[in-house]
Amino acid sequence: MASKGTGMSFSRKSYRLNSDAEKPKVTGIVHEKLLNDYLHRIFSPGHTPSTATSRKPLNFQNLPEHLDQLLQVDSEDEESQGQVEGRLGPSTVVLDHTSGFEGLLLVDDDLLGVIGHSNFGTIRSTTCVYKGKWVYEVLISSQGLMQIGWCTINCRFNQEEGVGDTHNSYAYDGNRVRKWNVTTTNYGKAWAAGDIVSCLIDLDDGTLSFCLNGVSLGTAFENLSRGLGMAYFPAISLSFKESVAFNFGSRPLRYPVAGYRPLQDPPRADLVQAQRLLGCFRAVLCVELDPVEGLLVEKESSKWQLQGQPTVLLTLAHIFHRFAPLLRKVYLVEAVLMSFLLGVVEAATPTQAQTVVHQVLDLLWLFMEDYEVQDCLKQLMMSLLRLYRFSPIVPDLGLQIHYLRLTIAILRHQKSRKFLLSNVLFDVLRAVVFFYIKSPLRVEEAGLQELIPTTWWPHHFSREGKESQEAKEETAEERLRRRAYERGCQRLKKRIGVVEELQVQILKLLLDNKDDNGGEASRYIFLTKFRKFLQENASGRGNMPMLCPPEYMVCFLHRLISTLRYYWDEYKASHPRASFSEEAYIPPQIFYNGKVDYFDLQRLGGLLSHLRKTLKDDLASKANILIDPLELQAATMDDLDEDEEPAPTAAQRPMQALAMGGTLPLPRPGWLSSPTLGRANRFLSTAAVSLMTPRRPLSTSEKVKVCTLSAEERTREDIEGSHWNEGLLLGRPPEEPEQPLTENSLLEVLDGAIMMYNLSVHQQLGKMVGVSDDVNEYAMALRDTEDKLRRCPKRRKDILAELTKSQKVFSEKLDHLSRRLAWVHATVYSQEKMLDIYWLLRVCLRTIEHSDRTGSLFAFMPEFYLSVAINSYSALKNYFSPVHSMEELPGYEETLTCLAAILAKHFADTRIVGTDIRDSLMQALASYVCYPHSLRAVERIPEEQRIAMVRNLLAPYEQRPWAQTNWILVRLWRGCGFGYRYTRLPHLLKTKPEDANLPSLQKPCPSTLLQQHMADLLREGPDVAPSFLNSVLNQLNWAFSEFIGMIQEIQQAAERLERNFVDSRQLKVCATCFDLSVSLLRVLEMTITLVPEILLDWARPTSEMLLRRLAQLLNQVLNRVTAERNLFDRVVTLRLPGLESVDHYPILVAVTGILVQLLVHSPASGTEKATSVLLADPCFQLRSICYLLGQPEPPAPGTALPAPDRKRFSLQSYTEYISAEELAQVERMLAHLTSASAQAAAASLPTSEEDLCPICYAHPISAVFQPCGHKSCKACIDQHLMNNKDCFFCKATIVSVEDWEKAANANTTSSAA
Repeated sequence: MASKGTGMSFSRKSYRLNSDAEKPKVTGIVHEKLLNDYLHRIFSPGHTPSTATSRKPLNFQNLPEHLDQLLQVDSEDEESQGQVEGRLGPSTVVLDHTSGFEGLLLVDDDLLGVIGHSNFGTIRSTTCVYKGKWVYEVLISSQGLMQIGWCTINCRFNQEEGVGDTHNSYAYDGNRVRKWNVTTTNYGKAWAAGDIVSCLIDLDDGTLSFCLNGVSLGTAFENLSRGLGMAYFPAISLSFKESVAFNFGSRPLRYPVAGYRPLQDPPRADLVQAQRLLGCFRAVLCVELDPVEGLLVEKESSKWQLQGQPTVLLTLAHIFHRFAPLLRKVYLVEAVLMSFLLGVVEAATPTQAQTVVHQVLDLLWLFMEDYEVQDCLKQLMMSLLRLYRFSPIVPDLGLQIHYLRLTIAILRHQKSRKFLLSNVLFDVLRAVVFFYIKSPLRVEEAGLQELIPTTWWPHHFSREGKESQEAKEETAEERLRRRAYERGCQRLKKRIGVVEELQVQILKLLLDNKDDNGGEASRYIFLTKFRKFLQENASGRGNMPMLCPPEYMVCFLHRLISTLRYYWDEYKASHPRASFSEEAYIPPQIFYNGKVDYFDLQRLGGLLSHLRKTLKDDLASKANILIDPLELQAATMDDLDEDEEPAPTAAQRPMQALAMGGTLPLPRPGWLSSPTLGRANRFLSTAAVSLMTPRRPLSTSEKVKVCTLSAEERTREDIEGSHWNEGLLLGRPPEEPEQPLTENSLLEVLDGAIMMYNLSVHQQLGKMVGVSDDVNEYAMALRDTEDKLRRCPKRRKDILAELTKSQKVFSEKLDHLSRRLAWVHATVYSQEKMLDIYWLLRVCLRTIEHSDRTGSLFAFMPEFYLSVAINSYSALKNYFSPVHSMEELPGYEETLTCLAAILAKHFADTRIVGTDIRDSLMQALASYVCYPHSLRAVERIPEEQRIAMVRNLLAPYEQRPWAQTNWILVRLWRGCGFGYRYTRLPHLLKTKPEDANLPSLQKPCPSTLLQQHMADLLREGPDVAPSFLNSVLNQLNWAFSEFIGMIQEIQQAAERLERNFVDSRQLKVCATCFDLSVSLLRVLEMTITLVPEILLDWARPTSEMLLRRLAQLLNQVLNRVTAERNLFDRVVTLRLPGLESVDHYPILVAVTGILVQLLVHSPASGTEKATSVLLADPCFQLRSICYLLGQPEPPAPGTALPAPDRKRFSLQSYTEYISAEELAQVERMLAHLTSASAQAAAASLPTSEEDLCPICYAHPISAVFQPCGHKSCKACIDQHLMNNKDCFFCKATIVSVEDWEKAANANTTSSAA
């Protein structure tokens, strides 16, 4: 660019300004008088008609000289940028990252933002003051522990003592609301994220004070030490991950204080010149030339248009010749240009403001060099983003609305939008901030008290959306309060809706795909940036500074869905064969054709490289895709070099430097640490695998090879396709329709939205429920306090006073929380937001269904699709109630059934290999069957799928996670078993559950339909029932043995004299083993009830063995639990935290249910077999059966049962849980066993020790193994052969087992012969 000196020719773009006197007349220039009047009107805005005759004639030859005079700055404005009296240090004030710090800190690249990276790091500025009045501002980015103020150079700090903890250092702490100078006292008020703290020091009077958002907090300290060697530095101490941004004067102070000077002098001369040039520019926009009439016409700036008049063009060229260099400076952009544009937006209608801003941007691009415009726009957007993020919430959200309207006006300018989208919004800034609506931490300042004058808090609701039984009927007064509160909430929602609509307009501009004239359309630039944004957040999991905060992601997701559905339905309107957004899904070919990069996210079938190798034949046959051998080789090499990981080394360098101590002038590492909203200048290069673009139409038999293509190299054609290329939809399987659903680019946006939900949105939705939980807790506390007030005697005035004080505190807190809850419901849990999440759920369900139809290619689907389907349903059911019920959603029943079918089919799908996703599917199905609505949905899926699900549930438990499977079977039975109709265990009724909405605490809702399927399958084949029961018995044996071993250790630890603590993890494992034992017993009870013949029909080869094993386990459980003053009793009595579920009732009623089913409900032959097996077990004790009814010993024959001892356990004490009929059955069982055991004792014959089984020593030898000839009882060998074929003794393989008597007779016969 040429020199800009006066009197010299210079060029800017295509305009050449010339002062050559030989060319005074330019074609199109107006006559001299009109030109003189016009230039004086523009460049002498203060003139009046009376002075018009005395003014010097102006033309383009002498205009540069006139401009020099106009822009001449007074001497006081041109004061030196060097040393100023009262201040020492560099004129540009920044944080001292070389020596003025203590601890570990991260310093922003502009040396104004700082993040704590150690316990209590301290840093000061590079400049100090010793005389005069000075001020600087601190933007609070996080509201944690910080001490902000001043210190001298002699102050010494450490990890425990910071600013204000030493002599000659002074600080304000808004987190604890105190001031610090060695000692501390209360001062000021609490700060919040987004607040501005002004730190003022008056070294003339020796005082120090602070302001919060422009409001003085009063004098904090007096009598400061002054004199020789006493100079004060701005300083801060902050805790780990706390962050702030300083403004010493590099930008206009947000709240300037009269009489106080910023530490860094503003560019006064440049500021005066910029303001004068802006005045000239505004004059151009308000004046129009009429060459015909020879007049100047005043008009509104919104109606001004650049019509190519040479006079106006040359005038603007002279203005921008001097204005352009100034508009690259941060201070001037914010103080001059931003103020001008905001003034336009605030004063005009949106249409008029848009017109003016568009004209201004046109002129900037026309008269300034590209790099100048780009710097100006970059600074402009940074200022806008900072203002939007940190401006206070006012009742009408006016500030946020103005900033968003200006942002929209700028982005409507096509050239500016493309530049910002390509280089600024996602690269330099965090544009997602524009889509966030922050929650006001101070209800009063946000005006919510005026907006919602009447507060109300809901009763406690269950997660199913039904009001709990505890809630009383609403009174008339409560009804009026609720309705007034709801009206206030609606008013708030409307105001927030205005902001949300503006945010959607921004996204509509960024997703515009019709502005491709002269370059790539905005949508495809956005797609590249959006994918990189997703990659950063997906790859940075666990590295918090790298992640977008979840609260920002939630708002961004909802705006993105609104915009996506708008464009989707707009495309449908012009393409009738396309689908509506209500029918949206992601076609399965996107998952395997490589057009969309999923980074290193796990696929259902494992790693992508592995899938390409194992499923390459399926890709070729079903999708006409060939895997390039070079790609396979590259993937293999990547697998081999996994442990090298060269990429993270650059990211690790800052941490290595930090480890050595010190502060680092690093690029901004992330979101939460970004008070100035800058970001790291980093690039994560991940090669995107894509398909080569074929150059002619493909026949159905032709194959397409895969090659690598980086995300930045993708073109519109690679995404949308063309006549001979399907773009993202290349590789369509035969199951998919030929007609595309919508534009391919919208499919990629939808895929990204689903990924966003999985990354952090679901977690944030669950976190925000905490506000509602707080309301419920305080409401309960207030209700309890009011009850105590009513019961308190009037004579106890001291108690009444305390209770009244508590009541007031709870009421005030509830008023605050109820208004905050209204904000949360409007921004996070509104009906519209619920419909967005519901739409995502349905998209995922349709996507899974379509992908499932591709057979083996289903393995290419990313795992997060199944996760989002599971989690979004959970969010709709748990987080949006009770304000909005899921039952009100359109197609609710159909969606439930669809999700049930997916869970039923895929929880045991062999195509899914990931352990985590398989566990998630199993847990989701287990939770699904706990609620009546979702259980009915499982029963509505096709019968074939139901039977397949039950078959998978009955598969042997070995070699797979069986605990959740068993839990599902238990839930199908709960409500049908003996004494199994409880929601909470009897001994826990007086305690408050941690969460009454847990699936395990729901009311019983058994499924007789699924029970019948289970019975049919167990009868189906000879191996199904034995293998299932054998695995259940094995797991029961393991679980109960582990439980007994653990309670022995717990008891020993509790009996030690020295003080000791039992590990909470051990207690948790112990309780889990107990719960597993109970649930396994309940599954056995269900199995015996549904199909008793698998144990009692001894024509089956394994029935007798299984019955003996069952009897053995039941006797072991009874003996361990019912022994007098035994280990179980002592541990239950301890009532240790974590072992609340361990009690006599759950395990004894489960065992009783099995015994009653075998001994009372079975036919006579079955009862006889069960009785003989039970009594034959050497561990059987009749006393254990008597224990169930509270009797220490069996009653005498023919006598009635005595009344139960209340100090002892007895089923008769649980009349609310066990019916009279069930108690009668137990009594009959006890009488039967008493009689049978007496008869067995009388008929038993003594057996010599040599004839006893050498394994169990309980039964006589009855079997011999072939070919080794070793012997045992049938029960031992049958049980052993269920799991092993080797001999007990010699480890030889057992070929056959013969009866011992038969073998003995054969040997006798052979010897006789």
